Amino acid sequence: MSPTPLLDKIQWPHELRALERRDLVSLAAELRQFIVESVARTGGHLSSNLGTIELAIALHYVFDTPRDRLVWDVGHQTYAHKILTGRRAGMSRLRMKDGLSGFPRRSESEYDTFGTAHSSTSISAALGMATAFKRANSEQRAIAIIGDGALTGGMAFEAMNNARHTGADLIVVLNDNEMSISHPVGALSNHLARIMSGRVYNTVRRGGEKVLGVAPSILEFAKRWEEHMKGMVNPPATLFEEFGFNYIGPIDGHDLDTLISTLGNVRKLEGPQFLHVVTRKGKGYAPAEADPILYHGVTPFDPVVGIQPKAPGKPTYTQIFGDWLCDMAARDPRLYAITPAMCEGSGLVRFSRDYPERYFDVGIAEQHALTFAAGLACEGLKPVVAIYSTFLQRAYDQLIHDIALQNLPVVLAVDRAGLVGADGATHAGSFDLTYLRCLPNMTVMAPSDENECRQMLFTAFQLDGPAAVRYPRGSGPGVAVAHDMTALPVGVGEMRRQGRAIAILAFGAVLSASLEAGDQMNASVANMRFVKPLDEALVTKLALSHDLLVTVEENTTQGGAGSAVSEALARENIATPLLQLGLPDRFVDQGDPALLLAECGLNAQGIVAAIEQRLQEMKSLHGGMASA
Repeated sequence: MSPTPLLDKIQWPHELRALERRDLVSLAAELRQFIVESVARTGGHLSSNLGTIELAIALHYVFDTPRDRLVWDVGHQTYAHKILTGRRAGMSRLRMKDGLSGFPRRSESEYDTFGTAHSSTSISAALGMATAFKRANSEQRAIAIIGDGALTGGMAFEAMNNARHTGADLIVVLNDNEMSISHPVGALSNHLARIMSGRVYNTVRRGGEKVLGVAPSILEFAKRWEEHMKGMVNPPATLFEEFGFNYIGPIDGHDLDTLISTLGNVRKLEGPQFLHVVTRKGKGYAPAEADPILYHGVTPFDPVVGIQPKAPGKPTYTQIFGDWLCDMAARDPRLYAITPAMCEGSGLVRFSRDYPERYFDVGIAEQHALTFAAGLACEGLKPVVAIYSTFLQRAYDQLIHDIALQNLPVVLAVDRAGLVGADGATHAGSFDLTYLRCLPNMTVMAPSDENECRQMLFTAFQLDGPAAVRYPRGSGPGVAVAHDMTALPVGVGEMRRQGRAIAILAFGAVLSASLEAGDQMNASVANMRFVKPLDEALVTKLALSHDLLVTVEENTTQGGAGSAVSEALARENIATPLLQLGLPDRFVDQGDPALLLAECGLNAQGIVAAIEQRLQEMKSLHGGMASA
């Protein structure tokens, strides 16, 4: 690692605040180099964190953290914050099992005041904190740092709409790292921001309101003139001031002197304050500045040469989906694709290029994505929503009320189902089988391999009601993908291995481990394919011909596919013992995916061990059973 003499002196924010301001630029350079070299070793989010280094320094320099609360949103831009708050050594195990989380986590540090691995929650949380401080007559401040697209989420605007009515002293810092709503930042803008955030300006402003208050028409004219002038210089000012915020900015988010002076002024102001800061993703590392998307989430690489193209390997499920989407669009002009700000992650890059008129990235707005899709479906189009399992949770009411209740033909391509490795519990798709299968009109499918994924997507597209195809992160077992598309018979599973005494019912990608376990125990193995409608005929047949049924799913066992089998057995008054294997009733933390599956007992060895334990229990209870 490169030498970092200034950074070596800083373990905690109070040590940072002891530095001279003239030293902070050098500190930022050291911190930037450390993050590049550290993330190059471990992997993680890079470009977004390089853009928030000066902002993190300035916030901890100006505010009395952790007494003052910093609420980061989204959470993957907080590496500098973590390093400055006693966790520099932990960066060597970033996003690894029992290591440092890639997101703010309350249990990890008192400086992580709110867990924010998803987005658009910071203003609501910080407003709650600021309101509590007001109630306690405390001078503590709550600061929401929102960026990386999070302001596109409707929840952020709901919070801003409520802020003025609480009377709380809330500070919102917009980290605008895409230049999406801001004009170019320069010396004049920085200078005006310092003036507008200063006490003199705001004292005169309040005094003017008191003087002109005796003449309401003149006061109203003065307010409108101020809004008009701000709107001419900077249109976003008008929008945020309509929400009741005092808008300041935009300012250069890499100019530490301006940041510290402006934040220092804002800290003293009362009421809702909105500071617009413009930063550059990948700042200070040329490859990341040139391609911030490529360097958004990285695996280990050589920082000297940058990320190099990899030899093609097995296609991922995400790639299978992306290819199917383009092939299906070529066949059916009614297909429209929607994603909530996950074009690259959900495999839509090629589709967005080839079919731009049928591609909609709605931003971080999952609720809108689903209801927008419902509207398209109402008019005879065939929308496909590409969404991560964990983000689909955010639009559950829209899924129920706007899609399922109206039985609209919307296809949900549910990516990242099951455990996701380094991103941990906040991004794991642990619950989708449970929350999807309880909905009337829904068809829910879980492919066991790459080709089955393609055919299930085609099957879902042919249906006249809502359907979900849930598939895991990464690649499958390596099954060749047929170019032809054939609809599967809905609600019908298939036998993959015929054994005796024990029948394993596998749902989705756990089929490979189930087959391996079946070989070891001479068990029958079924690829169930459909969670809803369940192949109850196959369940009944296996229950009546075996002594033990075992369901396996990469989903919580509460209410999941195993529960569906249990309900089917109960309806038929079949008493065959049932062992349900799946994710445990806890949040599974970050780590290597294979190790996590083994820890949850969802690899072949874990399945065999669980079955053997249940056989022993049955033997003790009933004095023996048919030999496996």
